[in-house]
Parts: sequence; C-alpha cells; structure tokens
Amino acid sequence: MATCPPYPTHPTGPTGGALRHAHWWQRRWVRYGALSTLLALSGLVILALVREQTGTEGFLVGLGLAVLPVPLLVASFRWLDRVEPGPWRNLLFSFAWGACAAALIAIVANSFATRWIATATADPSHADTLGATVIAPVVEELAKAAAVLLVFLFRRRDFTGIVDGVVIAGVTATGFAFTENILYLGTAFGTDQLSGDSGIASVTAATFFVRVIMSPFAHPLFTVLTGIGFGIAALSGERQHVRRVLLPLLGLLLAMGMHAMWNGSSTFGEYGFFAVYATLMVPAFGLLTWLVIWTRQRELRTVREELPAYVVAGWLSPGEPFALGSMRERRVARQYARRHGGRTAARTVAQYEAYATSLAFLRHRGRRGRAGADFVVREQELLHALWHRREFARPALEHAAAAQSWRGHEHGYGHPHVAPMPVYWQSYGQVEGPMYGPAPYPAYNPYRT
Repeated sequence: MATCPPYPTHPTGPTGGALRHAHWWQRRWVRYGALSTLLALSGLVILALVREQTGTEGFLVGLGLAVLPVPLLVASFRWLDRVEPGPWRNLLFSFAWGACAAALIAIVANSFATRWIATATADPSHADTLGATVIAPVVEELAKAAAVLLVFLFRRRDFTGIVDGVVIAGVTATGFAFTENILYLGTAFGTDQLSGDSGIASVTAATFFVRVIMSPFAHPLFTVLTGIGFGIAALSGERQHVRRVLLPLLGLLLAMGMHAMWNGSSTFGEYGFFAVYATLMVPAFGLLTWLVIWTRQRELRTVREELPAYVVAGWLSPGEPFALGSMRERRVARQYARRHGGRTAARTVAQYEAYATSLAFLRHRGRRGRAGADFVVREQELLHALWHRREFARPALEHAAAAQSWRGHEHGYGHPHVAPMPVYWQSYGQVEGPMYGPAPYPAYNPYRT
C-alpha cells in the first residue's frame, strides 16, 4: 500500500497552473470533518441500538468478548501490508466504517426488509430465513464494499494492487464483525440470564465458540473477495474502463454468494454448518491466504527488479535493491538503525523502505503503460523523500546487504546483487540533494528513450 508523499501535489487548472480558488466543499478539512461527523453519529446511533437490544450488562459482556479477536485480525492484515505499509488513517477509517456506518446500515435495512417480508407473506419464520440467506448478504456486503470504494476513489495513491484491496476490505469487515459480535454475544448473555444457564452449556459459550473461535475470519473472508476485485481493477490500465467496473462487481457478487452459503448452512440439515465450514470456508480461507502471500512475494520481486534502474542513475547504492526486496534484510536494517541512532533512525529507515517500494511499483506501472499523467511528479516526490532520509537509511541497508552477502559466503554461495562500488558513486556526499542544488545524477524516467 503506497504511502503519502512528503510534498503534496497541488491541484492544477486547465493551463497547468495552481488551482487557487477551490470550492469550499473541495477543501480537505471540510471533507474530513464531514466524514468524521458521519462516522461519529453512526457510532452513537449503533451504540444506542445495540445497548437497547442487549441491555447495559449484556452490552458490556458482548463488548468484552467481541474485542478479543480484533487485535489478531488487524495485526494479520497489517502483516500482509508490510511490504508497502500504508497510512494508519486508512485502516482507522476502514475499521470505523465497518463498525459504525456499515453496521448501522445493515441493522436498519435488514430489520426493515425482514419485517416487510413477514407482513407481506404472513410467515415470520420464512421471513427470518429469507432475510438471513438473501437480504443480509446483499445489504451487508454492499455496506462494507462502500468503504473499499471510497478508499479506491479518494485515496488512489494508497490503493495500487491486490494486497491493498485485501487489507482495506479485511479491516472493514473486522470492524463490522466486531459490532455484530457485540450484538449476538450480548443477546445470548441476556437469554442465559432469563434461563439461568451458565458455563459451557450456556448460549453465550456456544455463540462465542462459533463466532469468535471457529469463524473469526468469516466476515473478512467474504469482503476480501470484493477487495481483490478492486485490487485487480487498480492494476488495470486507465483506459480499461469495463474491466475496472466489472471486476469489483464480480468480487462483490462472489462475496454475497459465499456469505449467503454461510448464513444458509443452518438450513442444510443437522450437519449443514459443519459441511459448509469444511468444504467451503476452510478451503477458501487457505486459497486466499496463499494468494495474498504469493502476491506479497511478487511485490518483493518487483522491488528487486525495478530499483536497479535507480542504482544506474545514481539515486540508490548497489546493495539497496536486494536489501529492500527482502523482508528479512529490511528488518536487519531497522535493527541496525535502532542500535546506532535510536527509534528516530529506525523510523526513518522504515519510511525509506516504504518510499522505495512505492517508487518500484510506480516504475513497474510506468513500464506497463499504467502510470497516471502525474508519473514524473510522483517519481520526483519519491526520489526527494528517499534523498532526505539517506543519512540513516543508506548505511543501514548497506549493512543488511553486506550481512546477507557474508552469510552467503559462509554457506558457499555469492551475493549476486552486491557489486563493487561504481566509479561515479565516489562523488557521493560532495553534492547537495536534488531539492537544493544540482542533482548528482539524473532522475530515471522510463518514458525517456
């Protein structure tokens, strides 16, 4: 997931000049304020609705139990995003949307639809079944997909591939499942209070086992299919309009279908739930896990293949592409920086790694003809970001690459990526960065022949 550049690109008018008089609704603080207000109001309303249905004691019990899988799920999605970690604000928005806005939409729409069907058919039991297997999957997946769509449209720089779609969709669904689990667990606790049941035989224990132990990944698994659709669309060219529309819709339909199968498993007989769990959920979870890990490895390979062009141009040292293309060497570089420069140095190296990854992905899209019109501007922003962090990052990454080379010699193989320092690099450190003086070496431009 791409990180935001340190130097913002200002909007331009038809002639390329700065757009000085933007409308009031186009200002960032207005949009952020409106979105924050919407999420806050949704949170208050959903809090009141859940508390009214479960009671104060049931709400607190449900909250305490529902929060248990959240750190693990968020950490898992953050781990997937470590190659090109995105800003936390996107994850916070996604979780808040899922927990507040999407949950509120689902509760209101599901209740309204189920009551309408019950009134129209005079068959409440049939209405509940239809609501769970048809209405709920459609409403809930649409509500969660809205967060993915918003990030795709308004945070386009942060949404560059499949992993980005998986992370945003997964965190959104984690927030949604959190609120839904509070409702279900709180309601189960209220039922146990009325019946006097407790312990393993209680409804609360059974609900906790099914929703938190066996299937904490259920909602994320559904919505990740939508995220993959948006991720593949993000990899498509700007002119491939049909593909960019159809792929997210296909992912959304798959998410609805799997959600419907899961909700309808209880109607398939005594062992329907276990059959769907074993034949659908577990294989799908394994397949998607393999896909995102394979995608992450492909991203690291892209870093190793694209960054050497900037070594030739003089922006990077010879060992950096290899160190940046390995999660192990990245960690070694951060540890080295922390030992010699403290937390600030380690944070700087982490930022350098993220910017370098964004630069590699940008060049990869440029070579495939998928870069936007702001390619050159974006490339310069990323190069300047690297240049300003080179004091801490470059020695740490060179140390990581050299350490790997030494380990390779100990095991009898060489290091193909670390070459002797070229002659033109001997002048490094005697000139200022590109922002403040002549560039030591020209910026790389894949469009230049």
